[in-house]
Amino acid sequence: MIECVRAVLLTPVDWLLLIRRTWPGGTPYWTLPGGHVEPDDLDLRAALTREVYEETASTPHILGRLLTFDDTHQRDHVYLARITSWSECSRTGPEIDDPLHGTYQLDEIPHTSAALAALPLLPEAVASFLHRTAENAEDLTTLADPTAP
Repeated sequence: MIECVRAVLLTPVDWLLLIRRTWPGGTPYWTLPGGHVEPDDLDLRAALTREVYEETASTPHILGRLLTFDDTHQRDHVYLARITSWSECSRTGPEIDDPLHGTYQLDEIPHTSAALAALPLLPEAVASFLHRTAENAEDLTTLADPTAP
């Protein structure tokens, strides 16, 4: 099973910082910053910090884990974190500079039902969770488990 981490990033105005992915010739979709846990990552939080830094050029303040889900090949650990700034031009992830991987644009999106409904957000488990919390006007910070590794 491949272990992955993802971050629901809250910006200073409590919007979500998402990645708009566009593969060459493909239809854009949105996703959370994150990726595979590497063998040299000390733990899941270290992997998340590394991935967020690579994809946003900023260090997240991790508030806790929101959910974990898996399929037949990978397990995703989704954390809530705050981010105060980011930079498109200072990102360092290996996929950022490879044109074969398409583009990775950072978009700040309100955590509302209307805004989320307008986006093809993947993976579906994340989209469903964020839609539900927006519809119920839930405060994401109260849902994060700060004790989760």
